[in-house]
Amino acid sequence: MPHFDSDSVWNTAPTSAPAQRKGRYVPGSAAHPAKMHPGIAAHAIATYTHPGDLVLDPMCGIGTTLVEALHLGRNALGIEYEPQWATLASLNARAAAQASAIGTGIVRCGDARRLTDLVPADARGEVALVVTSPPYGPSVHGQVRSSRETGEPGVVKKDFRYSHDRANLAHVSTDQLLHAFTEILAQCRQMLRPGGTAVITTRPWREHGELIDLPSAVLAAGQAAGLHPTERCVAMLAGIRNSHLVTRPSFFQMKNVRDARRQGIPLSVVQHEDVIVFTKLKIARSSAPRAATGRLDGSASDSHASLEV
Repeated sequence: MPHFDSDSVWNTAPTSAPAQRKGRYVPGSAAHPAKMHPGIAAHAIATYTHPGDLVLDPMCGIGTTLVEALHLGRNALGIEYEPQWATLASLNARAAAQASAIGTGIVRCGDARRLTDLVPADARGEVALVVTSPPYGPSVHGQVRSSRETGEPGVVKKDFRYSHDRANLAHVSTDQLLHAFTEILAQCRQMLRPGGTAVITTRPWREHGELIDLPSAVLAAGQAAGLHPTERCVAMLAGIRNSHLVTRPSFFQMKNVRDARRQGIPLSVVQHEDVIVFTKLKIARSSAPRAATGRLDGSASDSHASLEV
């Protein structure tokens, strides 16, 4: 097994993700089927940025990255393809900005492959950190309600689709997804300042028993986009109590593992996210000074979040 030092293993789930989100998100946010884990976003932001820096998520969903950035005194910029999630991300960012009274958050609705056309012009080349995750497509399972909750026999599945828009990257093949994600990372590279960091969270899955090694594919995509890989870390989805893991598997994780083992496939419940860390290599500095505030609007003190569709 590979060896990880203490800096490579992120203790990001001392409490469950729902517990970490409690009181921070507007109603309806829980319906997104593949939310960024708050602890992972917060750890990345605290590790790779300083207060006042600008954090970007080009596929921000309900805005978890933005919320965590704003609560940590950073500025935040998010792009989201689906209008319903973009609206929720904007509302969540607005609430976080009001709570922190420090950062600025902006959400824009559009395709991340056109990222540099969508963002404010003064944000280009100013991003300290990109935090995002590629969409998992058919591997997303959503939530279930048991017969105990519904009063009806069987299990009811809900909130398991990003959308019904076939142009959404969640619906394309893995090859098409990786091609598009490479385009998105190339756009992120243009947004990053020299020496800036990109943190991509991902995990493998199985289709018909075959392993889809998305983390390694994301590593290759980042390199193809011109980013320099610097770290590969493990972000825990399980808690740690007295040196033991406290697992929090979902209904579908447990079902899939049991089904696989009945077929002779030695599958285990995944209790971590792979974290691939890239850097935009520094270039020779210009003698001309430049502002490094990371703010989106050039203002010094006002806090707000806005949505532009």
